[in-house]
Parts: sequence; C-alpha cells; structure tokens
Amino acid sequence: MGFVLRTLLGLCLLVALCLGGFRLAADLREVEAAADAAPPDGRLVPTALQGIFAIERGPVDGPPVLLIHGSVGWSGSWRHTLDVLAEQGYRAVAIDLPPMGYSDRDPVGDYGRAASAARILAFTQAAGITPHIVAHSFGAGAAVEAVMQDPTAFASLTIINGALPLAPAATQLPALLRPVWLRETLISATVTNPLASRRLLQAFLYRKEAATDDVLEVLAQPSTLDGATEALAIWLPTLLVPPTDLPSADSTAYAALDLPTAIIWGAEDTTTPLSQGENLHALIPNSTLAVLSDVGHIPMIEDPAAFDAALLAALAAFTP
Repeated sequence: MGFVLRTLLGLCLLVALCLGGFRLAADLREVEAAADAAPPDGRLVPTALQGIFAIERGPVDGPPVLLIHGSVGWSGSWRHTLDVLAEQGYRAVAIDLPPMGYSDRDPVGDYGRAASAARILAFTQAAGITPHIVAHSFGAGAAVEAVMQDPTAFASLTIINGALPLAPAATQLPALLRPVWLRETLISATVTNPLASRRLLQAFLYRKEAATDDVLEVLAQPSTLDGATEALAIWLPTLLVPPTDLPSADSTAYAALDLPTAIIWGAEDTTTPLSQGENLHALIPNSTLAVLSDVGHIPMIEDPAAFDAALLAALAAFTP
C-alpha cells in the first residue's frame, strides 16, 4: 500500500512539474509586442472601440467580403481564401477578433459574443463598408450577433460550421477551470504549446493530413505575443459557456432573420455536427445549405477547392 501511495504521489509530482514547465516555457516564448510582430501585409485599423488588425486583398471598389476566424485562428488563417476572392474581383478583408491575432486586447478582458459583435460593427463603420460577412466556427456567434444587432450593416451572411448551440450544454464554467491560473496552465500545455499543436488541430479535422507544417506555422504566429496564454485563459469561458441571453442564442430570432444567408458545413464534423447546420437551415428563412463530403470542422484547409467553390457560389448568388 505504501508503494502504491508513493507511486501515485510521484506521478502527481511529475505531472505538476511538467505543467509548470509548460507554463514557464510559455512565459519565455511570449515576449513580442503586437506592433513589432504583426505581419507586414496587414494593418491596425483604428475603430471607435479599439484597434482591429486586418489583412486585405483585391480591388478597393470590389464587393466587400469580411472574413471572421474561429477559435484560436486569426486573419492570417484566411490568406488562401483572401487570394481566391481577390482573383474574382472581391474586396476581401479578414480581421482578428481579440484576444486572437494582432488586434488590441480589451482593457477589461471582455471577449464575450456581444463585445465581439460590437467590434465587428465598429470595424465596418471605420472601414466604411457594408460587407458580405463570412464567419467560421466560434466566430459565427459574433458574426450572427452583429447581424442581428444591425442587419443593415451587412449585405449577406455566410456561416461555416458555426458554433451556435441554441441549447447550450453548459451554463456555468466547471469548478476546476474557474481559477484563471489553472486555465493558464492548461492552455500553456495545449493551445499555446508547440509540441501539442498538431494533435490538437487534428482533433477538429476529418482529414488529419491537412494539419501540415505550413498550416501549423501560420496558426502559431501570434502565440509569441506577450501575454498570449494569459489572454486566452481570460477568453476561454466565453467558448465553454455560450451565452443564453442574446438574440443569437434565441431560436426565434433566427426565424426573423431577413438577410440573404448561406450555410456551408463539413459532413464529417464532430465538433459542431451537421445536424446543427441543418437546424440553422430550417430556422433561417430562404437560407441555403451546402454540405461538403469527407470534410470535418475546418473545410478551408481540409478541402480548399470544394470550400472555395461553395463560397464563391454563395457570394455569386448574393452579388448583383
């Protein structure tokens, strides 16, 4: 019995040392200022709320398309799509929703859906555009909320594998994750840990081989920013506990949505199953649903050709 107890204590100590090592490694790695590390093909756009980092492609007078990333993504994740849209004459713009990417972080750490929707609206006003908004996964919540807050600010809505649970499974954060320091430790061992990035990304993919070195390198770029792990720890509760008191969380509000809407979904998605996309399609009047076969949660990297075709078809239907 004493041997078993000593063994368990030894294992617990080893786990604690490993987690502490990952947290220390994150602190040593996260040293860059956003202003110095931001990629040169983007710019920080001043808005009424805060600076929003954006990457833009295509003619200035083309129909504007605004791309919103998902969890732990950023504007650079859309570069292929930006180029495809630009080639078709669109003014394609991808922005960073903080704390992801190179946008200014919120001074009080409010990264909830309502605050993110306000940032999207503030950006459209600052940029002087009424865009076709295209949003993936977690970003779809903020995009839909922005549309519902002010539908006149957008020309159309495209939802890609949207994380929009209308009956949230969790109403409060698990007790284990309530201490911020513990969330920081877990994030440093997973999300911002280069050793875990490939396996973590593959968990969202049906086509595991899509987690290439190039994709991982792009996703990891903002992870060297000062305080990246801490900021993600503050943001994490907004992912794990979806809001219940906003229009975008109310199924009846979708029935009243009067904006041209397209829904694109990977058939093999296990993160946000296809049934969720079918439910949105049933709720939103006159919406379209394109299902991509042999694709999981991130169709843009799993089957870029099929995704490009579906997105261009949707935008063509919206564009006179």
